[in-house]
Amino acid sequence: MAIGTARRYLTLRLVAAGLLLLHLGIRLAFSQPTILSDLLLFNLVAAAAALSAHYAPLFNDRLATTSLGAAFGCWAIGSCISSWNSFFSYQIWSSATDIAYALFYPLTLFGVIRALTAKRKVRALELLDVVIIALGVSSLIASLLLAPAMIHFSGSAFTVFLSILYPIGDCVLLAVAIVAVILQVKSARSLVMLLGIAIFAATDLYFLWKSATTGYPFASLVDDGWVLGLLVMAEALWHKGGDFELSDRLTSIAATIALIASATILGVAAVRPHYFPTFALIPALITIMLAFLRMSIALREARLADSDRELARIDELTGLANRRRFLVEIEILGRRDGTLLLLDLDGFKKVNDSLGHDIGDQLLKLVSHRFSRALSHGALLARLGGDEFGVIIYGEERYGLEVAQALQASLSYPISLPTGNAEVGVSIGRVVSDGKGDLLKRADSAMYEAKRSGIGIMRAK
Repeated sequence: MAIGTARRYLTLRLVAAGLLLLHLGIRLAFSQPTILSDLLLFNLVAAAAALSAHYAPLFNDRLATTSLGAAFGCWAIGSCISSWNSFFSYQIWSSATDIAYALFYPLTLFGVIRALTAKRKVRALELLDVVIIALGVSSLIASLLLAPAMIHFSGSAFTVFLSILYPIGDCVLLAVAIVAVILQVKSARSLVMLLGIAIFAATDLYFLWKSATTGYPFASLVDDGWVLGLLVMAEALWHKGGDFELSDRLTSIAATIALIASATILGVAAVRPHYFPTFALIPALITIMLAFLRMSIALREARLADSDRELARIDELTGLANRRRFLVEIEILGRRDGTLLLLDLDGFKKVNDSLGHDIGDQLLKLVSHRFSRALSHGALLARLGGDEFGVIIYGEERYGLEVAQALQASLSYPISLPTGNAEVGVSIGRVVSDGKGDLLKRADSAMYEAKRSGIGIMRAK
């Protein structure tokens, strides 16, 4: 990062801290809420936290900074609308506040996970898991906790639902940060992030407790805990940390639990209509739909992964195993009884040079087909490169010799090509798995001796 740019961003962080201190000073000096303090300054601090997160240094995962910047921006928008409606008779749609606050949690969860873990490539399944978990938890909260909470909180069912959703979201964020601190003992980033989340969560819990008991006054001094928490979380992005791996299996298990909970809720609702509020059933239904989408994506990725693994072990020209697969099989052969054969075609270079590479490729395919027909089930045939092939046969030594003779006999008659018949032979080096050393090197030496002497098949010493 350039020195000038670094100074500008440092100024942004200092200005944000200065605005918070100024707001605290005004709050202490004046007991009554003011537009300057509680509409402008307070929400400017939240906006500064969003900018600080968004413009964090380039060593960050860009998805982390973008997600956290958007999360803090959503919170600032919700706070600004709420403050406006508290000061002015012209009311902005109040549900916009709830929507903005609700968006804060999944965006923050995604950003915190990416900021504190070693993930560097976003995957569709990762995004779906976060959405499924968020929706599943929401439907579970609405179904199980809403009725008891309605006794202690005033307002509509949806307002009460959001009131209990916020602290649970805080607890999820705290859990992720605590895991990061445990796994990264010396990481300043995880410690600062945990501190910011803890400050924000403590403010939420205090707000919930006061709202349920004596009532929470507008423009309380405690409000600054929210923006302080946002500033501290943004500050964490300016410190490097020791990344830890958060298992994809962990998030997939959490998503599965959310799916089961949602399916259970819908099942109960089918048996007992009107038992749950409608807005609890909608996220449950969406959770199940997204779970089916996740399943299809996971199956597709699994098929692609299997295909990639298979292609990485197959020779493109002949469809046989390639050198990589052959070397892996040699390691297995070293622990079992069997024979390794190394084959090199005689006369191939003449055909390839005189008739061209296309004809040479066709010849290799036809040779591969003949070799494959000469092998018994369980043997591995591989093309190692050029006109060199390898074979592994498990069992007694006599089986290896019989296979070598069958391979040699498979080229005893001409091969029909578009340009006419071609005659090629094969020289074979044979080595038995006897624990005496490098099988491939010994087979290679035997194969060159077979080619030099014209014997055709040579057993390695």
